[in-house]
Amino acid sequence: MTTTESKGFPENAPPLPDRPPRLVSNIDLQVSKRLLWVGRAAYPLQNIARVHTFTLHPKRKEATVRFLKNVAITLTAAIALTVIGGATSLSNESVGGGIITFVWIGALAALIAFTVQLLSVLTAASHYVLSIETSGPSTAVVTSTNPHHLDQLVGRISHAIENPGTEFQVTVESIMVNPKSYYFGDNVNMYGGTGNVGMASR
Repeated sequence: MTTTESKGFPENAPPLPDRPPRLVSNIDLQVSKRLLWVGRAAYPLQNIARVHTFTLHPKRKEATVRFLKNVAITLTAAIALTVIGGATSLSNESVGGGIITFVWIGALAALIAFTVQLLSVLTAASHYVLSIETSGPSTAVVTSTNPHHLDQLVGRISHAIENPGTEFQVTVESIMVNPKSYYFGDNVNMYGGTGNVGMASR
């Protein structure tokens, strides 16, 4: 999830999960007593600065450029070290050969890792999302395969902000994506987790 989790829960808070977390799992999005709950994270409605929808696109261009730069740097370093190893082999053939072998094994491993990173972004799907931003640094993001559901949810949350007595609850699905691989529109500070952002699908 993209926000710091609340440690104290009122009686009407969504129940804690009784199963280990999965890549995809059901969570509750609930408005109750001036609080917006997204799973176990609570947001005071008066602290919500903006609720809006946008399409979350993978950073394919940046990933490709980063891949090419990494490949160029890796190959340049490998070639330079090979030259150094070749010079060393003139005096000690076993040492020089060992250095060259180690360098190219490391370079190959790095190239494989760079390729995996690139493919993970190139094959990532776009998501139409609803973003809930607070006056502080916290942000929650939910998504749906049906954009109309998110548009309706924007209206319901906005209505709850303007009308303190409003309460509602919907069930969504939580998924995990890497925020470094996506455009998030405006600059967003992500809190909670280790490099992941919580997403929800209706």
